[in-house]
Amino acid sequence: MQNHTYDTLLTDSPAPHILQVTLNRPDAANAFNTQMATDLVHCFEQLALEQVDYRCIIVTGAGERAFCAGGDLKERDGMSNAAWAAQHLIYERMIRAVIDCPVPIIAAVNGAAYGGGCELAAGVDFVYAAEGARFAMTETSLGIIPGAGGTQTLARALGERRAKELIMSARPFSATEALQWGLVNAVFAGEQLLAETLKTAEMIAANAPLAVRQARQAIHRGLQMSIADGLAFEIEAYHRTVPTSDRREGVRAFVEKRKPEFKGE
Repeated sequence: MQNHTYDTLLTDSPAPHILQVTLNRPDAANAFNTQMATDLVHCFEQLALEQVDYRCIIVTGAGERAFCAGGDLKERDGMSNAAWAAQHLIYERMIRAVIDCPVPIIAAVNGAAYGGGCELAAGVDFVYAAEGARFAMTETSLGIIPGAGGTQTLARALGERRAKELIMSARPFSATEALQWGLVNAVFAGEQLLAETLKTAEMIAANAPLAVRQARQAIHRGLQMSIADGLAFEIEAYHRTVPTSDRREGVRAFVEKRKPEFKGE
């Protein structure tokens, strides 16, 4: 994917098997416009469709000001109802492409994550944040509600009562609060954020990629089920890893006291 050029995204590989996707509209606080949403749809849908050797993805924002300020209201100002709805279909497809992406995704939230930017952060697998990062689900202050998964993903991350408080009040909250409440996994100094995120991405990428993907699926899907159905789903995911070459390599490497060389096979 790093060879594909996007109008609003920068893609590169900072380490083997790792893709970094940078939202690149810094002059607009990396807000989503139609083009950025379209670019993200293509990027993440291709990751699901292509046989790519990425084992972890980092999503961050360009500059120090913002991760993503949400939907570009200057673009939306004066839109007809029909035009607004048509654009929002792209946003809906975008968040589904992110949530359904088979490759684990870490958000490195380097600044403001407001509205759709907060929804994007809530939609990935987990989040690291800079000390100065701020979060908010601002939609009710604009006469709408979160429409890129926020009512569902934030409630799953923070619980129903906290999600109701934050969405209905539209109030901003700090990286420290996000850490305390469970939206963020760790907070780092701004200059350390990407390096620390990359460390974890490399740890994920060093493990058997098929096993990582199955574990991710078992956790994510299982949480939508009863415990009995979740346990059954887990066993199905487990048995998908048993016949793999990586499973045999992992055991062999342990016995031989060496680092395994996983190939995703």
